[in-house]
Amino acid sequence: MPKARFFDAAEYRDNPKMIAKYLNDALAMGDAVLVTKAIGDMVRAQGMTRFSQKVGLRRDGLYRSFRGKISPTFDTVLSVMLALNVQIVVKPSTSS
Repeated sequence: MPKARFFDAAEYRDNPKMIAKYLNDALAMGDAVLVTKAIGDMVRAQGMTRFSQKVGLRRDGLYRSFRGKISPTFDTVLSVMLALNVQIVVKPSTSS
């Protein structure tokens, strides 16, 4: 059984390609809580106070939204993704 690799989000905070890969890997798992936490990892790696100012949302709201306990609004997710310099892309599923 393969072991999970440790991922240091701070190491990739300035690399949109690695941010996208990390978030796509989380999305591929199909678990909304995992995706929310993965986005939160990337937000925290940016520096929460600086990032909250960049995205125009309150720091405490970002913490709550991306801790995995509540679901952020789609508007919040879109704002955060844009501020991370990544985008959501929709493509056909390979399964039927």
